[in-house]
Amino acid sequence: MTRSRFSAVLFDCDGVLVDSEPITNRVLRTMLIELGWEISERGCIDLFIGRALKDEWAVIQEHTGFRIDDVWLASFRARRDDALRVSLVAIPGAQETVRAVAALMGDQFACVTGADRPKVEMQLKLVGLDQYFGSRVFSGMEVPRSKPAPDVYLAAANALKIDPTTAVVIEDSVAGVTAGVAAGATVFGFAPASPTHTKPEVLRAAGASLVFTDMADLPGLLGA
Repeated sequence: MTRSRFSAVLFDCDGVLVDSEPITNRVLRTMLIELGWEISERGCIDLFIGRALKDEWAVIQEHTGFRIDDVWLASFRARRDDALRVSLVAIPGAQETVRAVAALMGDQFACVTGADRPKVEMQLKLVGLDQYFGSRVFSGMEVPRSKPAPDVYLAAANALKIDPTTAVVIEDSVAGVTAGVAAGATVFGFAPASPTHTKPEVLRAAGASLVFTDMADLPGLLGA
């Protein structure tokens, strides 16, 4: 593998590079139950994974009568980050894959997330991936609209000085796939067998051009 057909590789973070979704979902579900919403684990996964929590205030208010505010969100983030510091691990094969992508792409790859910057930077550091991405981390909280809107992917493409239609996006959620497709990129769906990952057929229906289940397969797919 000596070259890729893509100009850049744009990785989502949660569920693609780090196995954070079970931890985050557990904290969120606990806090929603504290507000009086007896939401199931599956329901919490289906409603919130891949989306910016601050944008989901209406559905939370509908079920709890409480309008989440900056104080509540700050409490959620603090509890979430405490749990992540204790339990976070990388997605199996992520370190080796990112190292291979760095060798293949030079600096034409980035981490493009819907999450807040402190969270994603903390996560990359916890699992030893920060050294590869450096400053090439883009947060959906820092653009007008987060995923499923394309804004954060367009911002990353602009920073890398590439046409987004020549990039490949690696995503594991419907919101993320939708964002990548809306940006004009090719989207590879990542769908390992896990309760917090979206099923392959759902990612394909959202617009993923192919779906893979083992992160170790990605370098070969980029060079195909």
